[in-house]
Amino acid sequence: MKGQIQKALSGFYYIYSEGKIYQTRARGNFRNRNITPLVGDYVIFESENLKEGYLLEVLPRKNKLLRPPVANVDQGIIVVSLTEPEFSYFLLDRFLVSIEYENIEPIIYLSKADLLKESSLINEIVTTYKNIGYTVIISTDENVMIDLQGLLSKGLTVFTGQSGAGKSTLLNRLMPQLELETAEISDALGRGRHTTRHVELLTVENGLVADTPGFSAINFSEITKRELSKQFPEFVQASKYCRFRECLHLDEPDCEVKRQVATGDIAQSRYDNYTRFLEEIKKRKPKYKKKR
Repeated sequence: MKGQIQKALSGFYYIYSEGKIYQTRARGNFRNRNITPLVGDYVIFESENLKEGYLLEVLPRKNKLLRPPVANVDQGIIVVSLTEPEFSYFLLDRFLVSIEYENIEPIIYLSKADLLKESSLINEIVTTYKNIGYTVIISTDENVMIDLQGLLSKGLTVFTGQSGAGKSTLLNRLMPQLELETAEISDALGRGRHTTRHVELLTVENGLVADTPGFSAINFSEITKRELSKQFPEFVQASKYCRFRECLHLDEPDCEVKRQVATGDIAQSRYDNYTRFLEEIKKRKPKYKKKR
């Protein structure tokens, strides 16, 4: 049978398939093949009843995250505070680059807008990122919860963002029925009220949501300097007209990215953060893979 892992706990994998949850264990050869099944994985399994089954194969993933450990993520809602803590283009762009690198669609949620006295910052942020093509939602928007719930129907969603931005608060606001649904799912999956924290996928608006906020700190451990500019959508569009195919948009002549920064078509803040990230990647210690 084919299904999707919705929870992993204490060596058991709880797989959703055709309206039912199956409790399974992984075959021993997963460990030998250095494969760790993740919540969100599509899998092949066998089971004669809901309590005794075996996970046989993990199907190819389109992506995976380490924090939270989830596979096959469709979109990431980046929760960024406008104040307390103070808004940071640098942090937002770090999250965007990391999510783009995993082929996850980013959605920007600006929290604590009601605490901001000056609205010009909001207008500046919204203009900058909507011009790139990103979806930007403000916490004070009239239909903010309806808009977000509509987005949750589009596959598997994770929440991420800076510490203190209100990720957990937003999850609770989005899902006021969460306690009831969690209680129902707990009965099916055997989760007690005081078990160790783990990731679980909950059904919300016909989509799936990881029930815990994601990473709040990011390091570019995998992205190469050649890959970095490809995580900036506006750079990708402009670079088609650069003189050099592998232009790094630094000192090369006839660089279209730099030309558009000069004309204001590409935000200066985005270019400045790109160069900072590039320096960080250049200074990163090389990683050497062990021979098998």
